Amino acid sequence: MNTHLLQKYNVPGPRYTSYPTVPYWDKTELAESRWKDLVKDTFEVSNATEGISLYLHLPFCESLCTYCGCNTRITVNHKVEQPYITALLKEWQLYVDFLPARPQIREIHLGGGTPTFFSPDNLRTLINGLFEKADIHPQHEFGFEAHPASTTDEHLQTLYDLGFKRISIGVQDFNPIILELINRPQTYHQVKHVTEKAREIGYTSVNFDLVYGLPQQRVCGMTQTIGEVIQLRPDRIALYSYAHVPWIKPGQRKFTEADLPDAAKKLAIYEACCGALELAGYTDIGMDHFSLKTDSLYEALEQKKLHRNFMGYTTTQTRLLIGLGVSAISDCWWGYAQNEKTVEKYYERLKNNELPTFRGHILTRSDLILRRHILQLMCHFETGWFDTKEQCQELYEALSRLEEPEKDGLVLIEPYHLKVTPKGRAFIRNISMAFDARLWDDVPQTAIFSQTF
Repeated sequence: MNTHLLQKYNVPGPRYTSYPTVPYWDKTELAESRWKDLVKDTFEVSNATEGISLYLHLPFCESLCTYCGCNTRITVNHKVEQPYITALLKEWQLYVDFLPARPQIREIHLGGGTPTFFSPDNLRTLINGLFEKADIHPQHEFGFEAHPASTTDEHLQTLYDLGFKRISIGVQDFNPIILELINRPQTYHQVKHVTEKAREIGYTSVNFDLVYGLPQQRVCGMTQTIGEVIQLRPDRIALYSYAHVPWIKPGQRKFTEADLPDAAKKLAIYEACCGALELAGYTDIGMDHFSLKTDSLYEALEQKKLHRNFMGYTTTQTRLLIGLGVSAISDCWWGYAQNEKTVEKYYERLKNNELPTFRGHILTRSDLILRRHILQLMCHFETGWFDTKEQCQELYEALSRLEEPEKDGLVLIEPYHLKVTPKGRAFIRNISMAFDARLWDDVPQTAIFSQTF
């Protein structure tokens, strides 16, 4: 990998789980009635064939991982579980009440927070509560995020029996010094046990989340972690860049910029990780993500069926994603809506029998066109605009921004077609940014996005 290019393109940029990205949503309030109409319209044209996706945000953690940028609530009081499940099921009921038919659930993802903070019995109550109001799509795919220190064999068996076949394990790093610095009490043996037990039970895909750029991280140490990861042979690996934003996440003030690897060292860690994964047979299937060729993510990439949404990369594409829980985001293709970000406000809105959304965005014609191009680039490494429906003034402005990446051999621009080269795959965030008309129209004056590397 070209270090000069990594340094050149290492700028702040979105991860594009949506377009427009959340900071560029409309500032005007999205009325509940308007949001319901959008959801209903999308449901009517897609539920019978492709079904719907559900994302459930389970925010509770027993301790704060100081690197974390997620919306969490720290507590050791497990009495919070049942009231929260009751609230989630009430929110689900509010959606079901206005949908014109029984939903078909195609995809479920449990995120957090720590989903395995909840007891197996309470998770069973939650999932069965969803199923009471819906049917399960015959091609369903259910997954959850697991903390290796709190995921028991009973968790694994209970969720498997409910239809979950994918597990994503938060590894981050195996270096005990770094784990102590980021307040992540877990061991290699716990990760190994959860991985092997999941496979023994029958899970078909195991993902590891890793983070590079953490405090005190070095090339030699991260290379050792990657070696141990490769021995456990997860089907998928997400390799995320640590974003140091203590002004947003005060927990990150446990360490300072002086504890972090500088830009050159961080890029060296990234290069070492990518090289080791490639040698071990992993393929770069998209931004930050690698998979074995036996995994369904790779198959979806090859068959041009890969999709990306607020849950990240997925093999399942539905036009309607309903987010349940604190801060969860819903996507009905024509618009987005995000829930209240505190538990108290979330409960209050539900108590008043209101959908707990507090902001949203309805996509314009150019938003929809640019969103399609960004999605195609992120998922297929190419896009085209042969049809006038795929063209707008902002598209041609985007192409003009790609002159430098084209000179650097990252993209090939042909009449009505753009293709990312193998060399350019690592720079997919930068290439997608060229299409982000809202970002270019209003360049942020403060850091709102993490570095691309």
